[in-house]
Amino acid sequence: MRSDLRFLFLEPFDGGSHGQFARGLIENCRFQVDLVSLPARFWKWRMRGAALHFARAVAEPQKYSGLIVSGLMSLADLMALWGSRCPPALVYFHETQLTYPRKADRERDDHFAFTDLTTALCARKVLFNSRSHRSRFFERLPEFLNRLPDVRPLWTVETVAAKSQVAMPGCDFPEDLPEPAPAKDPPLIIWNHRWEHDKNPQSFFRALDLLAASGRNFRLAFLGERFNKVPRVFIEGCRRFADRIICSAYQEDRRNYYRLLSRGHIVISTAVQENFGLAAVEAIRCGCMPLLPRRLVYPEIIPEKFHRHVFYDDDDALGRRLMETIQDLDRLYPTRRQLAAAMEAYRWTNRIGDFEAAFEELVASAAQVFD
Repeated sequence: MRSDLRFLFLEPFDGGSHGQFARGLIENCRFQVDLVSLPARFWKWRMRGAALHFARAVAEPQKYSGLIVSGLMSLADLMALWGSRCPPALVYFHETQLTYPRKADRERDDHFAFTDLTTALCARKVLFNSRSHRSRFFERLPEFLNRLPDVRPLWTVETVAAKSQVAMPGCDFPEDLPEPAPAKDPPLIIWNHRWEHDKNPQSFFRALDLLAASGRNFRLAFLGERFNKVPRVFIEGCRRFADRIICSAYQEDRRNYYRLLSRGHIVISTAVQENFGLAAVEAIRCGCMPLLPRRLVYPEIIPEKFHRHVFYDDDDALGRRLMETIQDLDRLYPTRRQLAAAMEAYRWTNRIGDFEAAFEELVASAAQVFD
């Protein structure tokens, strides 16, 4: 494997899982990767305008062996501005606007989905963070194209598919994680997801309401990132359960974050969309028993022998499964330990090889053009 390659990583939305991914990749990759980024805000403006910023922020793009970008920008605009100075490009899709759930009271802006498409067309390689994400993208792309008024570019489906692959991201687990916390009363339920509508907090708080109505005691830790606008359901839910909450703050300190996760017993996802589910993987590695929606990415991540303990199909099933899990925490301790061990597959040292291979292929594909 070559070690003389140098890559430029442009991240227009440097926060949350995007920021963790960029830094984990850089720290573990054997190639030199230089990061240039913008703060994680104004995502619509990032897709419209980040390319214009990066076009001036990077003085000599031609000195790099390859370019890595995440999906929240227009690669087509950047390539047009840089012209022949642009290195061969790879795009990593954490999410796409083609598959991202919209709020019920808002129409989807198809211009952003079209930006995803032109970015994918301009890239030499396209990486998705899971098979389910890639599958949804190519399921919805023909539907999207057929909604266009005329001259529908249906050829783009095959073109993008031919250069797309899956590379699941890595996680920055500490080396000294403790054993899963023993069952205790009251158990600690973890929410370590973003405080946003696509995480479907309504279903989460509905399950907690049912649990509280049954008379079961429990504690809560809210560790996820929040932004300026917090959905009202969080405000109301945290008010109802204020006496059960041991922590309600985003943990900038990663060691403190993992310390709190390691105190947890159960982690729940109620998301409408999760293309990888980094937060859930982190909590499972720390020993939390997961309760996850079957319809998302998680059947790819959770070993099949645990599926019957982990997955639910609707809100009613989540409520029942939560009650059963709390009652069975003692019996489930070996399962929690085995699940934690299984998540080691997503430690960066076990994932980085897929990315290094993709980067070498990117450079080789560009060299073939000039042979």
